[in-house]
Amino acid sequence: MIIDFHTHIFPKAIRENKEKYSPSESAFKLLYSSPGSKLVGASEIVASMDEQGVDTSVVFGFPWKSSKTFIKHNDYILDAVARYPQRLIGLCCLDPFSRQAVPEAVRCLDGGLSGIGELAFYQSGIDDTTLDKLAPLMEICQDKDLPVLIHTNEPVGHMYPGKTPNTLRQIYNLVNRFPENRIVLAHWGGGIFFFNLLKKEVKESLKNVYFDTAASPFLYDPSIYQVAIQTIGPNKILFGSDFPLLKPTRYFKELEKAGLSKDHIESICGRNAARLLNL
Repeated sequence: MIIDFHTHIFPKAIRENKEKYSPSESAFKLLYSSPGSKLVGASEIVASMDEQGVDTSVVFGFPWKSSKTFIKHNDYILDAVARYPQRLIGLCCLDPFSRQAVPEAVRCLDGGLSGIGELAFYQSGIDDTTLDKLAPLMEICQDKDLPVLIHTNEPVGHMYPGKTPNTLRQIYNLVNRFPENRIVLAHWGGGIFFFNLLKKEVKESLKNVYFDTAASPFLYDPSIYQVAIQTIGPNKILFGSDFPLLKPTRYFKELEKAGLSKDHIESICGRNAARLLNL
């Protein structure tokens, strides 16, 4: 089974009216104002999955500042999962700084979504105030044994839309603040997995942390797969395409290019996610 752990879908009202949301949603404008940026819906992703050979996709929306918008978007995710129960698994996405964050998380998880994410802090980074806002959401997911997907990125290198001011120290503070939560760090966790090689405490801090591969072909050489397997093992890596940013087959080619064993590829492309999602 191939599971794509990181994909975005949007309701028709947003797909066809991007300009309506940009003035009040700076992060959305940053990522999606470009004429070339893509937004897709549930039927489009399922069609692409059939074409690309993906069995199941984890879908989610966007961390809108407007609670009205993120509630409507989560409604769409709930509906999409209900329409394609064998193909789509949904996460609840919201702004942790919103007063509606906690009740919305409870509503969505009680309604059948399978975790929270992708939470992203495009302007603040993951500072102490952010961790305080995350705390009640992390508690909910810990109690329900559900994963939380957090946007992270490498703190060095070229700039691109969506690259946040997070630091490795902030990412490390995050996983230490919530050691019992099952956390997925998007985009290889900004590279923090490398420090699993340290002899003291970091291995323990990262024991419940997974790393997805979203946008990897844009960011890293294919050899990152071998490096990551040697550093954190093959069971902590989750294939995530960031679709529609990239198609899954782009990743499948890189996995072959990286010289991974069939067993390692199967772990990354499905088994790890199935275990994390209790499938």
